[in-house]
Order: sequence, then C-alpha cells, then structure tokens
Amino acid sequence: MNVMTILGAILIVIGAIGLIYGGLTYTSTRDVVDMGPMTVEVDQQRQVPFSPIAGGIALAAGLVLVILGTRRPARARIG
Repeated sequence: MNVMTILGAILIVIGAIGLIYGGLTYTSTRDVVDMGPMTVEVDQQRQVPFSPIAGGIALAAGLVLVILGTRRPARARIG
C-alpha cells in the first residue's frame, strides 16, 4: 500500500465517524481533591463535535485518494 491509499483510508474512517456519530466522545478523569492518602476524582465526558459537511467532504476525499492510490501508472509507449 502506498501513502495515498493509507491516507485515504484514514479520511474514510474519520468521515464515517463524523457522519454517523456527529463527533467523538471521550471520558477524562480529573483529580479534584488530593489530600494525602485521600483523593477525589471526577469523570468528565467531553465531546469533539464534527460537522456533517466536513464528514462528507472527508469521506469523499478519502474515496478519491484510495481510488487514485490503487491505480497503476500508465506505461510509456515506445514506437
């Protein structure tokens, strides 16, 4: 696989996630109180929003890169 095909596959995955889920959601843990042996932690759920338009553009660009990355270069004709 060449670089264009790999980059295209990554863009397809990012575009599909953007279209299906509308973004990425993750949970982070934060220490609120740290007093010696006692700690209090809070889990915060955060979201990275992703526009459906940007998801569609990433998906289309990924498909183009995969198609262009799998094409063989044209042979030069001599004669």
